[in-house]
Amino acid sequence: MSIGVIGAGKWGSALAFAFSEKNDVVITSRRPRDIDNFVSLEEALQSQYLIISVPAQQVGEWLEKHFVFSGQKVLVVSKGIEAHSGKFLNEIYQEYVPDENIAFLSGPSFAVEVMASLPTALVVNSTNEVLAKELSALFPSFIKTYTSSDVIGAEVCGAYKNVIAIAAGICEGLGLGSNAAAALISRGLVEMQRFGLAYGAKEETFIGLGGAGDLFLTASSSKSRNFRVGLGIAQGKTQQEILNDLGEVAEGIGTAYALHEISLHKELYLPIAKEVYAMLEGKIPQESLRDLLSH
Repeated sequence: MSIGVIGAGKWGSALAFAFSEKNDVVITSRRPRDIDNFVSLEEALQSQYLIISVPAQQVGEWLEKHFVFSGQKVLVVSKGIEAHSGKFLNEIYQEYVPDENIAFLSGPSFAVEVMASLPTALVVNSTNEVLAKELSALFPSFIKTYTSSDVIGAEVCGAYKNVIAIAAGICEGLGLGSNAAAALISRGLVEMQRFGLAYGAKEETFIGLGGAGDLFLTASSSKSRNFRVGLGIAQGKTQQEILNDLGEVAEGIGTAYALHEISLHKELYLPIAKEVYAMLEGKIPQESLRDLLSH
């Protein structure tokens, strides 16, 4: 099968490597890269299948300026909520790709481990069950895939877990210990589920690979970009200093801003997300900790 990967960051590159086990794969990005099978966007868009790894905060603009739908089957592999609009990725893509042609990837997956062909399990989420199974068949032997129709549940989990991971990084950076980390992650799962159920997500999604699985991974390792954002906040660094250190996108930052706005409009109780937003805006972490423990 011909696959075009759009986005040559760590995750896009890792998936290009993985899919090349069984398929003919090309890759493209905004800036030219000196990597194997790099092609122009126009050429990549001609592929039967598109793996789109454009970051959540950039995808709306990218689709408007560059995307041409001509019957391709699309797998979206980025995670997040658009900060300025509060839209989930499936809502943004809806304007450009029919529901029957699109799926969303979820589950615990560090790019560096996929690049090393280490065992991984992921979920292909689509309202089109036939498409989900078709996309699952493209994955390499070291990635086990499951399918689900709960697109909104996958979207909520994939976005929200990055915000909890920032909080977990702060917890680690402040030296608060394993008890606090376990409490934070478990309460983060409850908060994530509460938010998702308000959008009609299925309860079982939150205890699966895309929910608890991805949350536990992302909120417990410095391999996670969002966890490292939290470490930076605990060290007193500014948001810009943290991003300069990372040298790549951390989706949890934009999502924290989106969740803040959504919580105000929908009157949802999201205490951890609220404090992550406040700390990104300059609140002292120790004050956030005090406020979390007092409510």
